[in-house]
Amino acid sequence: MAQITLHDSKTRTRTAFQPIDPKNLRMYVCGPTVYDRAHLGNARPVIVFDMLYRLLRHVYGADHVCYVRNFTDVDDKINARAAQSGRTIAQITEETIGWFLEDMSCVGALAPDAMPRATQYIPQMITMIEQLIASGNAYAAQGHVLFAVDSFAEYGALSGRSVDDMIAGARVEVAPYKRNPMDFVLWKPSDADTPGWDSPWGRGRPGWHIECSAMAFDRLGAHFDIHGGGNDLMFPHHENEIAQSCCAHPGAGFANVWLHNEMLQVEGKKMSKSLGNFFTVRDLLDQGVDGEVIRFVMLSTHYRKPMDWTERKRDEAAKTLAGWRALIQGAAPAGVPEAVIDALCDDLNTSRALSEMHALAKSAKSDAESASALAAAMAFMGFTQTQAPARPGGDLGTYADHLANLRAQAMQDKDFAKVDAFKTMLVAAGVQVQMSKAGVQLAPMADFNPDLLDDL
Repeated sequence: MAQITLHDSKTRTRTAFQPIDPKNLRMYVCGPTVYDRAHLGNARPVIVFDMLYRLLRHVYGADHVCYVRNFTDVDDKINARAAQSGRTIAQITEETIGWFLEDMSCVGALAPDAMPRATQYIPQMITMIEQLIASGNAYAAQGHVLFAVDSFAEYGALSGRSVDDMIAGARVEVAPYKRNPMDFVLWKPSDADTPGWDSPWGRGRPGWHIECSAMAFDRLGAHFDIHGGGNDLMFPHHENEIAQSCCAHPGAGFANVWLHNEMLQVEGKKMSKSLGNFFTVRDLLDQGVDGEVIRFVMLSTHYRKPMDWTERKRDEAAKTLAGWRALIQGAAPAGVPEAVIDALCDDLNTSRALSEMHALAKSAKSDAESASALAAAMAFMGFTQTQAPARPGGDLGTYADHLANLRAQAMQDKDFAKVDAFKTMLVAAGVQVQMSKAGVQLAPMADFNPDLLDDL
């Protein structure tokens, strides 16, 4: 079995990855707050952790990996958008989730095994908050519940900051109900015009940080393998997740490994509306940029380095992919090349993996085996136009229709258990599952085994 090494943000060291249970590997990644289209920077963590998901499934087996990525569908930004537009919060979040899934499907991202929504986990959040109050790690005040930062001695270990430094360098909300300026909100009151739920502290809604802790615990347990996201979430979001999760479940440890991707720039500058260089994934797609080109450019830079999106890189990626596709015409994907897997096992070195594929492309001009290896590598890296057609016995159209029907029923019943179960079986058979507002799309991957579809 290949050995994966990863750079742990918390220990600041690269270590050999050892799953808690190789038969039940679990990963949680913070997803989007759904009030608008995903901008290009939002696509980077999706693509980075999609690539890690693919690698983990390859090494440990598709049926032994559970990847959870949440949707934050209760947030003040969503409330503001609803008030501004005159639309309901449900309309905005449903539409935005559909946009997000469709756009991320276009850049080749596999659907995670579970995509919980914060509003579905309010009771679990209330239970966790009650536990934190009972243990003395949180307190209620004026309709709010706050986490007492000074009750957790390890606060700041992830970001490497002391509490005094945080207070000096951060803009913290000064409020009369706070015992410490760094104490953060677990629950806050809602007025008549704001979404709210009944709780022991009055009608209100959760703070941002408690959402992920509750969803991660419910879907993955108190101790799981990997927690990821962009490095802009390291403080305060992930720092606060650690504090409240470790205090709610003493001794469990929460996440073993923390991974953070660097941010995105555009032509060497931070992407911002004021600079006129802000655009969404959909903007690029509507301009005719292939989603796989976006993916290629993202993967050409190591995830722990800033990624600079440029027109030159976009054009070079399009040219490279077109050339590779021409080389593999008629080539049946073989096993994924060991050199590509080795590169990815080295702290997810996608840029090195692409270099290995460039080398294969040179050989593929005169060597059929190299062409087959390149085809397999492209499929594995998420360039899905290169995937082999389904073999006899694998009528994926039938399964796509069935999954679409299950999904439609689940949208009415608000119960996605059957959808999750059916999707898990498809993934175990080596089928890529992409669900979006436009529908359900299934495609065979390099490890596709139609025999496993017989059980469906």
